[in-house]
Amino acid sequence: MIQLWTQNRDRINEAIDKFLLFVWESTYGALTTTGKVVLFFIEGMRLVFVKPYRVNEIIKHMEFIGNKSLMIIALTGTFTGMAMSYQIYLGFSLVNATNLVGPTVALGITKELGPVLTGLIVAARAGGAMAARLGTMRVSEQIDAMEVMGINPKQFLVAPRLLAAIISLPLLCGVFDFVAMAGSYFLAVHLLNLDEAIFWDKIQLWLNPKDINEGLIKAALFGMTFSSICTYRGFYTTGGAKGVGESTNGGVVNSMVLIIVVNFFTTNVIRALYKIKDNL
Repeated sequence: MIQLWTQNRDRINEAIDKFLLFVWESTYGALTTTGKVVLFFIEGMRLVFVKPYRVNEIIKHMEFIGNKSLMIIALTGTFTGMAMSYQIYLGFSLVNATNLVGPTVALGITKELGPVLTGLIVAARAGGAMAARLGTMRVSEQIDAMEVMGINPKQFLVAPRLLAAIISLPLLCGVFDFVAMAGSYFLAVHLLNLDEAIFWDKIQLWLNPKDINEGLIKAALFGMTFSSICTYRGFYTTGGAKGVGESTNGGVVNSMVLIIVVNFFTTNVIRALYKIKDNL
């Protein structure tokens, strides 16, 4: 083994150097891009409060992000609640604790699954459309034409989308929570024959408003996350039609990955804040 290492030392060291260089370049690139996206978001949100106010654009994008996502959110939420209820019922029936199916589903939906699945679904549907639309406008020089006409493209194209996503995601998350619990109730009470009164009583006992608020706060952050990434990728698209496809794909993939990462850190931060508040 030592002889083999000695004979191939230069090649092995070169491979290690290339790997470390790749890790460094990837990490540096990710951090640099994240910083650019954060600055892009801050500038976009600042322009929301600069005249002329684009109220009509904000409402239009809220309708696109919110209303047009209702059907898929309702469908996903219903079957998520039913599937989660059934799996939890199977597990709790082993220890004769089926009365806890309701509150377990309620806590899981409101604190984790509701905001995360809402963020992922809307990022895939609306976020991809944002990146594609802005990317097409960039490569067809429509954004350049707006600048020539004296219109700030970030204020007209980016800022309304950012604010609309931040407002719409908590509303969609609330819809997801409601239909998921409706699906859970239908399966648990009408198909699995659990007691209806106990089902709702346990939920009322264990589910607190702060649990629902935690999910809504996360949803707003996820809306901020995917809208910032997708508008950034679309706004700075290069390379023609191929670049539009790459921006759309990259925006959606990066948004979905970052939503999962943000969810982990946000959960810990919110629980730490609640703990500090309870100790005051």
